[in-house]
Amino acid sequence: MRRPLLFLDVDGPLIPFGRGSGAYPVFTNADLGNPLLSRVDPALGPRLLALGCDLVWATTWLEDANECIAPLLGLPPLPVLDFPDEDAGPGLHWKTRRIVEHSAGGPFAWIDDETTHADRAWVADHHPGPALLHTVDASAGLTAGDLTTIATWRDTVA
Repeated sequence: MRRPLLFLDVDGPLIPFGRGSGAYPVFTNADLGNPLLSRVDPALGPRLLALGCDLVWATTWLEDANECIAPLLGLPPLPVLDFPDEDAGPGLHWKTRRIVEHSAGGPFAWIDDETTHADRAWVADHHPGPALLHTVDASAGLTAGDLTTIATWRDTVA
């Protein structure tokens, strides 16, 4: 079986948001052109690579994720999933169909802060392989507990 794909959203999982001002750690004082980039925890990069999945950006950042986020995490440039301008369907996240299509029936995990029961149900009905849609709390971002959940899932499909 091929290595699982791991689709990464940026806003919420890698750049936490939603708490009051000053409630987030600052990992860099450099002027990065976007004050939210200081919230990207560089320790997440090696931990994501250690999961043993093929990482793919699934974010509105598109190629900017490789230019802005990947270097902060110490990641190489990653494939970027593009999203057509079309209606996702009732209750579905606009990424769901494209992620399933890109995974081509193989195992995948998707880290996002906006996945819902409707997305899980649609994936279960339309994707023949193992899939994990893991919803991250946007106010906390990706945590050690989230990474453990993904590693545990990966162990079941490896």
